[in-house]
Amino acid sequence: MRARLSLDDCRGHAPEFAALLAAAAGRYGVPSRALMVRTLLHLPRLARPDGSIGENQLVAELRRNAERLRRDQQQVQGLVSKNEFELSALRFVRFGNAEADRIFSTLHYLRSARAGSLNFALVDPVHRLPVTLCSVSPLEWMRVGRQLEFQFGVPMDAAWDVSRVYSFDVAPVNAISYLLARVRQTVRRELPSAQVLTTAVDPNLGFVGSSYRAANWQQWMSIQARPYLYVDGLYATPRQLRTRFGGANLAALRASNPRGRFEQSRATLTDSLIFCCRVRGETEAVPEADRRRLRR
Repeated sequence: MRARLSLDDCRGHAPEFAALLAAAAGRYGVPSRALMVRTLLHLPRLARPDGSIGENQLVAELRRNAERLRRDQQQVQGLVSKNEFELSALRFVRFGNAEADRIFSTLHYLRSARAGSLNFALVDPVHRLPVTLCSVSPLEWMRVGRQLEFQFGVPMDAAWDVSRVYSFDVAPVNAISYLLARVRQTVRRELPSAQVLTTAVDPNLGFVGSSYRAANWQQWMSIQARPYLYVDGLYATPRQLRTRFGGANLAALRASNPRGRFEQSRATLTDSLIFCCRVRGETEAVPEADRRRLRR
């Protein structure tokens, strides 16, 4: 084992990282995929500016996230399916907001639900418990909205964002892409003003957009990465900081909350990919040369 690994090693599931991940997942009885995402979210807090991380730091972070994931899973035991079914056996449903909010706030790596969302799920046919679920919200990302209007002629209020997706280990292959296809049909039928669905894919967490591509979404643009933010060692979005502390400026937060530990990542992060899908008709591919890189 090398003394230090890079963020790229971990994102790319290099053999050294994969072995440590499998060992931690097995030891604590948690799904390796969920553990990987949570760990990748927190590794930038520890990484040097060159993106390198010590092996001991990585092992400790895997352990910390595995312990927390195990506790979180215990909190929602009765809300999720534990049985495996074929994709054809699953039922597509509009999912209850209270249940979806609890799952997203507990298990999703962002640990929050988006207010005002419509929630959908594939549920098992026996207990009607979710196997894969997602939320769809009015697009709030102004830079993405402006680019949609400027380049594609789509008004911002005609764009809806797939703001949360979570799939459990029992989900069959292609569950997310099938759910996305059913969501598109429902949005087309029930939201006549909607023209485009959008989502952000973060490669820093090991995501590459495979499920969106399988559902015939296309990458239309990318957006510059900003440093990850952390409070007392745990990731927090700017929205969460504003809700909790009234602002997201780290210098101001440190001054007004001397007991809190506010940090941001120092290593260079990879841009987020913005995937889009026309609600009606075919979604056009955008040549790489025409994909705009949006700045924060």
